Amino acid sequence: MKGVYSILLLVCSNVFMTLAWYGHLHFKQYSFLQRLGLFGIVLVSWGLAFFEYIFQVPANRIGYRENGGPFSMFELKTIQEAVSLVVFMFMAVYVFRTERPAWNHFVGFALIVLAVFFIFKKW
Repeated sequence: MKGVYSILLLVCSNVFMTLAWYGHLHFKQYSFLQRLGLFGIVLVSWGLAFFEYIFQVPANRIGYRENGGPFSMFELKTIQEAVSLVVFMFMAVYVFRTERPAWNHFVGFALIVLAVFFIFKKW
């Protein structure tokens, strides 16, 4: 069950990470945010990243094998990267509405899934 909690927390973390890293690219759509300079945008992004860490740190602590979780550090990082791409693709298509995935994106994601297989495979 700790593995499921860890992955769900990573999903929440990555939603905030995506908003912090890429959400500011859409500030021009909001008049009250258009006036912000670079420093203001950085502060808003840091505020969003704070919530990323509120979910990321517990996800790693709960999921880490030495804390009673099921995952090694390599496995946690691999899960985080895979979750990050899934969340990013979902938000780019359905929230930001600026991108459409193409065949090469799916090939790249399939290779990442293959990487997940190799990380989790016990040789």
